[in-house]
Amino acid sequence: MTKAVDISQLAELGELKVVIVDDHEAIRIALQSVCAQNNLELLASTDTVDDALFALGQDKPDVAVLDLSLADGSSVEENVQKFVSLGIPVLIFSIADKSNLVRLALKAGAAALVPKSHSMTELIETIRFVSAGVLVNNLQTTAAIDSDSEFKKAKLSPREQEVLSLYASGLALKQVAFELKITVHTAKEHIDRVRSKYANVGRPAVNKTELLMRAIEDGLIDEGAL
Repeated sequence: MTKAVDISQLAELGELKVVIVDDHEAIRIALQSVCAQNNLELLASTDTVDDALFALGQDKPDVAVLDLSLADGSSVEENVQKFVSLGIPVLIFSIADKSNLVRLALKAGAAALVPKSHSMTELIETIRFVSAGVLVNNLQTTAAIDSDSEFKKAKLSPREQEVLSLYASGLALKQVAFELKITVHTAKEHIDRVRSKYANVGRPAVNKTELLMRAIEDGLIDEGAL
């Protein structure tokens, strides 16, 4: 979700450094001009990620602007991860017509996606958001996430699943603690983590009723057995 960040304030933070990787020379030339007009220092502009990293040397950009598909046959996951592993946020700038590639880029750690059909103003604004550590969702990223159940998995640990199953099925925390031979404090910590994990994947579970719904959705509790 886009956070409430004032773009004008971001622009005053100083010149941002970017690297651009796109296998279309016309796109790279256009982006070079846009960078010059918007107080962005272009550290490198190449058609492969490896060439970009070589050109950067010891320099570290604030944002890497990356196309989804490159002519060298490299995978979008590896390309995103090469930047992310170095602590460089990635913004995907692409036609974005292949939802499977969008999902792979997001899973690999891309912070945002701007379709090439959108305005350069939106691209620059998103670069500034990403440089400030903001994950930016739009229609394209939301659609990719919603169509992939993996994004919705809370990835609860086995113990968290046990605590949730017992608690959501009607037991009090004291009873859950007794059943699992743990302290009430530990049981509460598990439930708090469960709530946090569900919230992080866009499936809030604020109260016990919502926790029950999540447990049923994820197959941890058989609705017919209640």
